[in-house]
Amino acid sequence: MKDPLGVPIRLETLARKRYDAVVSDIQLPDVNGEALFVEAHAAGDGLPPWIFITGYGAIDGAVRMLKLGAEDYLTKPLDIRALLDKLRAVCTRGRPAAAGEPTLGVSSAMRAIEAMLPKIANSAGTVLITGESGVGKEEVARALHRARDAEGTRPFVAVNCGALTETLLEAELFGHVKGSFTGAARDRKGVFEQAHGGTLFLDEIGDMSPAMQVKLLRAIQERQIVRVGGDMPIPVDIRLVCATHHDLKKMVEAGEFREDLYYRIHVIHLHIPPLRERKEDILWLTDRLLARCATESGGVVRRLHRNAEKPMLDYPWPGNIRQLKHVLERACILSTQPVLTPELLFGELPVPLDDEVAESLSDHLHACERRYIESALRANRWRMAETAAALGISRKNLWEKMKKLGIAGEEG
Repeated sequence: MKDPLGVPIRLETLARKRYDAVVSDIQLPDVNGEALFVEAHAAGDGLPPWIFITGYGAIDGAVRMLKLGAEDYLTKPLDIRALLDKLRAVCTRGRPAAAGEPTLGVSSAMRAIEAMLPKIANSAGTVLITGESGVGKEEVARALHRARDAEGTRPFVAVNCGALTETLLEAELFGHVKGSFTGAARDRKGVFEQAHGGTLFLDEIGDMSPAMQVKLLRAIQERQIVRVGGDMPIPVDIRLVCATHHDLKKMVEAGEFREDLYYRIHVIHLHIPPLRERKEDILWLTDRLLARCATESGGVVRRLHRNAEKPMLDYPWPGNIRQLKHVLERACILSTQPVLTPELLFGELPVPLDDEVAESLSDHLHACERRYIESALRANRWRMAETAAALGISRKNLWEKMKKLGIAGEEG
């Protein structure tokens, strides 16, 4: 193996030198590309992103390498523009974590996020995590908390701002005193107080009403809160992590989100790409989720049939990791065999497009998302609250998605 100048490269130097990427054919003149990757992986941690080039007949080998942590593969005849786009993307994301077992993903995007966490763990800056619904924003927030609290002695408290009405959200965030409203039979701490000394994770902050945005901004600025119905300021010491699937900058421009709050929470920004843009994580996540299913059910650890791996990689996963988890859980419940077939996994999902089908990616993603949401609605008998909870979004977001995708309010 040689570098662009023709200088031979020893495998053990790959992790030490500043190569931004490796492009390798599966079939090399003097060595097997799969064996080369496995040997390089064993020679040192922190390999640069590795892209395979393969003929159609050798796709199974490329899929196996994705499962072991390769970045991506491209098929022959090689599209140079696609290769350049991929190289440009991986080279601007930075190198993966230098050592240790990955906990967020094996893609260079997730390794870069994981490598960032120790650097920002002990800073006072508020962290904003963005990404589509279901990409794993809370998992990243928890990983950041673990980087700050290795001994596990500090609290991590999470709340979905979009799942509560304004009145309930205020009491959830700041707590309430006895008698402050109907049903307030005793004093209660809010999540700000519960998270004192640890991390408070506010998910879907973009769904917060303007009035609640003002109250949150005041709490962040003053580092103290007042319980609903009370008048005594209570100091709080928290690490605030916020998350949203919205484009907050556009919301600021549209007057839907306060600019001063935006800059307060946008001190450190972490963006999680959708699963379709980091497909090298799909099989890695699948293995972890199947192991978790087995642990929770007390059953055997199931695995994918080899014919299921490519469809899993080709499917766009509009619901991201949350949808992947639901599909695998359903398959584990229904399967009587240790191997999960494509038919079992994709029985209720749209079949991935062939390359020849002239449909835009956007149209296909909308079709997949519509099927996914309709399936969830049927499973929950078209009850909005239950469906939104199953999808991990707010009822408002569910209504917005149904309107955008042309889904009627009830089956009919």
